[in-house]
Amino acid sequence: MITKLHSAGLRGVEAVEVEVEVNSPGRGVPRMTIVGLPDAAVRESAERVSSAVSASALPKDDGTITVNLAPADLKKEGPSFDLPIALAVVACAEGVDLKGAGDCQIIGELALDGSVRPVKGILAAAIEAKMRGRKRLLVPLENASEAAVVTGIEVFGVSGLRQAWDFLSGEKKLEPTVGRVSALYTADSYSVDLGEVQGQKHVKRALEIAAAGSHNLLMVGPPGTGKSMLAKRMPTILPEMTEREAMETTRIHSIAGQLAAGSGLLISRPFRSPHHTISNAGLLGGGSNPGPGEISLAHNGVLFLDELPEFRRQTLEVLRQPLEDGLVTISRVAGTLAFPSKVLLIGSLNPCPCGYFGDLSRSCSCSLRQVERYRRKISGPLLDRMDLHVEVPLVEFKDLSSRVPAEPSSSIRKRVVECRKRQRLRFNDSATRVNSEMAPEEVRRFCEMDSNSADLMEQAMSRLGLSARGYDRILKVARTVADLEASQQLLPEHLLEAIQFRSLDRKLAG
Repeated sequence: MITKLHSAGLRGVEAVEVEVEVNSPGRGVPRMTIVGLPDAAVRESAERVSSAVSASALPKDDGTITVNLAPADLKKEGPSFDLPIALAVVACAEGVDLKGAGDCQIIGELALDGSVRPVKGILAAAIEAKMRGRKRLLVPLENASEAAVVTGIEVFGVSGLRQAWDFLSGEKKLEPTVGRVSALYTADSYSVDLGEVQGQKHVKRALEIAAAGSHNLLMVGPPGTGKSMLAKRMPTILPEMTEREAMETTRIHSIAGQLAAGSGLLISRPFRSPHHTISNAGLLGGGSNPGPGEISLAHNGVLFLDELPEFRRQTLEVLRQPLEDGLVTISRVAGTLAFPSKVLLIGSLNPCPCGYFGDLSRSCSCSLRQVERYRRKISGPLLDRMDLHVEVPLVEFKDLSSRVPAEPSSSIRKRVVECRKRQRLRFNDSATRVNSEMAPEEVRRFCEMDSNSADLMEQAMSRLGLSARGYDRILKVARTVADLEASQQLLPEHLLEAIQFRSLDRKLAG
């Protein structure tokens, strides 16, 4: 007898439907063979399935059992096929026709005692099941909340193989899991606030501009000035994620196995801060079984690179293209995978190896050659992609001891949200969402300068040695400053503020 069930495998950030075929004629040498380009984890499924079926007091034929995972040219990875294989094996042994299961996609890992364990990538699988027209999704109980955020498909969570069989064969009914997409618009899970940071008003202004236009930001200052503290609070002033953004972000984290058991949609914008020893694959993604890297895990959120010069130069250089395209492309013999990487990049560094170059309160112990070598670890092309450069000085005593409360994140976020609304109206139906994404023709169209502004830009390009990219980025930042002021016209004062935040170009270039 041959039994067919539907499951799903992962390819990049997408799921691909896989048909599980089991042939169990009830004769031959007792063994289970799995074909269809399985990896080691899938091949080991035979042992897990046999033990789980026996432990659940369910029947299994003693002869040869052949399992085919189609399509055969797609590499099957991970233990998520355990549950559909086991259910098909039991159906063959029972002689039960499961044609009624044609509208159901089944995913789950089995323990030796028959319990069902959670797996990665359930959200992607749920989206694929809906696209394929499946009406039901049978998943591990701990993954049910995650899958249930996809509307238009019923999600049933099971904790054991016996429970799954009773449901699929129609012996018992289960209540579908109800998703809570509404929580996306009401919850605020940030535990930090920009109001906790005293002083640094000009740095907070830079953060506001960066958040409003999704501009990359570079902070330079001695140790202990609050660079990391400020960066960690950037997500608190960004607009709340839309349902689409939340789905994208949750799907990536699910595939990477970084979702907590029982969690649904991620409602907070991600903040990722990798250590400077990270490898290229860890930052961009990759490996023998390509998965998302830190830049993709920060998609729709903030990627913070603390102490930029401590990163290997090659590691920083590989960021250049993903920052421009918002996409990481990984090529392998079997095909090409793409991982989204639209991030707001924040970098920080000390002005020199000891951290006190130019500090009036402490003397620097570095030689000029050491300072130059330190700063040259950041290449010109990468520096060019940082829209805002801001110096972060030591906080003065009067600010630290002040009892006047600083402006909270909620107030700044309101201005950022209003600014984003103006940008959406401007770009209307185009693919551009924020000012930092403007194409050259959009820069020319929406960032027109009068004669005074043109003179300012000419002086800035001459004094700072700006590239064409730097020129465009100043105009984009100026457009964001104007939007924050609700100004349709780009005024000289908007350009002046944008130019001020590029004043470190010459200094950092050595």
